[in-house]
Amino acid sequence: MWPFKRKEPETETRSSGTGYTTQVMQARADYIGGVDGVAELTGTVQGCVSLWEGGLSLSDVDGTDMLTPAMLALAGRSLALRGEAVFVIREDGLLPCSDWDLTTRYSKPTAYRVGIADTGGGKTETVLAGEVLHLRIGSDVSMPYVGQSPLRRARLTAGLLQIVETALSEVYANAPLGSSVIPFPEAPDQDMSDLARGFRGFRGKMLVRESVNVTAAGGPAPQTDLKPSDVSPDLSRAMTKETLAASRSSIEMVFGVLPGLSNISTTGPMVREAQRHLAQWGLMPIAAMIGQEASEKLGQPVTLDVMRPMQAFDAGGRARALGAIVQTMALAKEAGVDPSEALKLVDWKE
Repeated sequence: MWPFKRKEPETETRSSGTGYTTQVMQARADYIGGVDGVAELTGTVQGCVSLWEGGLSLSDVDGTDMLTPAMLALAGRSLALRGEAVFVIREDGLLPCSDWDLTTRYSKPTAYRVGIADTGGGKTETVLAGEVLHLRIGSDVSMPYVGQSPLRRARLTAGLLQIVETALSEVYANAPLGSSVIPFPEAPDQDMSDLARGFRGFRGKMLVRESVNVTAAGGPAPQTDLKPSDVSPDLSRAMTKETLAASRSSIEMVFGVLPGLSNISTTGPMVREAQRHLAQWGLMPIAAMIGQEASEKLGQPVTLDVMRPMQAFDAGGRARALGAIVQTMALAKEAGVDPSEALKLVDWKE
């Protein structure tokens, strides 16, 4: 009734499962519940992420100019730490998205609400699925439109690595490393304070205490008590070295990096084998996924090759194989055998 206003219908507000607010709440919950899932702060994880960045940025891209080395490096870092990366397609190139939300139909994305970072404050846009490059790895069958990072798929090992490195950092920060307890015969308190203060200029701390074994009638003090004692913690009994090495190796394997690459006694052949394994089994499937997504969204065939730029092959073995192939084809020509038919017998393709 006039002059009363008509009651407006209440607007129902819902939060998405991948929005910014949800991420902040999840991070806060992890912080309250315990330090977990922050293994990306360790040097082992950052080393693996750098290998992903460098390998993908060196890719040979055929079919488009939008996948620049900078964009591929951003994609590699986001895939390694987050498990997915989103880029908005524009005429002048790709725009990396810091946050996104999506709607699906039959498990396929149909529209995105993306957040684009900017120095004066980011902005949000709504775009269709055909305008977005959505790269993802480690997707689950229940949510094929959401990627998972390697650390999320190995939360126990990632948490162990983070806990061990945190414990070691706290030990080196707070433990009395290099400290000793030195027995001293009975003397006035002032003399013992001056003597203890004089030791503080050296590495560690020297603690001086009186001897507990005394004799009456001015006899000599026993020598069994006059031995310095070291109070540095013995970390070898806790097997921190072995635990740290095992957790590092496991995290490296999750990222597709052979643990022998970080071994102190590694050799040149082992380094090359680790590079081949990373390029062939780690980065090449990701490059194929990026090429397929780019081909569908850009409307033209796009391929990425990681093996050639990284030189992830045995140069000597390839040269010997080339020589054998040339010699075999020459012999087949002399014998009147069709080389293509002979190659089919051994299932040899391009």
